[in-house]
Amino acid sequence: MSIKLYSYWRSSAAYRLRIALNLKELDHEIVPVSLAPGKAENRQQAYRQKNPQMLVPFLEDGNVAIGQTMAMLEYLEETYPEVQLLPVEQPLRSQVRAFCNMIACDVHPILNLRVMNYIKSEFDADPTAHWYSHWIHEGFKALEQFASDGPFVFGDKVSLADALLVPQMYNARRFKVALDDYPRLVAAVDHCNKLEAFRKAAPEAQPDAP
Repeated sequence: MSIKLYSYWRSSAAYRLRIALNLKELDHEIVPVSLAPGKAENRQQAYRQKNPQMLVPFLEDGNVAIGQTMAMLEYLEETYPEVQLLPVEQPLRSQVRAFCNMIACDVHPILNLRVMNYIKSEFDADPTAHWYSHWIHEGFKALEQFASDGPFVFGDKVSLADALLVPQMYNARRFKVALDDYPRLVAAVDHCNKLEAFRKAAPEAQPDAP
């Protein structure tokens, strides 16, 4: 086993990589890195030397050591093409990439743990009261327009779009965001969550889950 994924059970970014690794049926080791208050293993020197950004996930595969989920997902797609998660044909290939980046670059960054904690500490505000739902709705309204009638986000084949959407939907449900306006997104996620690759990647199934 050469692939190691440094992961935190509740990290939606790490969740994406766990899904992709499972879908590609790649043998890998999950190395837990706690982001919990009082532990913050991501800020300790041992991990900082691996990833100066001090974020999870982080991927090691032989002499490859990289952060940033989209870079990791593209690496897995290029290095292990036996199970393809990016469609071969255009324009679908670019549409899947665009869908993924809408989540990875627009929705997720302003809703991740360090942003939420900053809002709490600097502005004495609860970001779950309005901030979280506002930006989920802003993103999901557009994503719903791209989604097909299923069973997956882009038709009858699972793709990286599903690997990005499922963790973001998990968080939306965790913070009790109303999802009635996004039936295609909800249907795709519910279908994915019936599959073993997604169930094994779920936060509650991780070795570091409480």
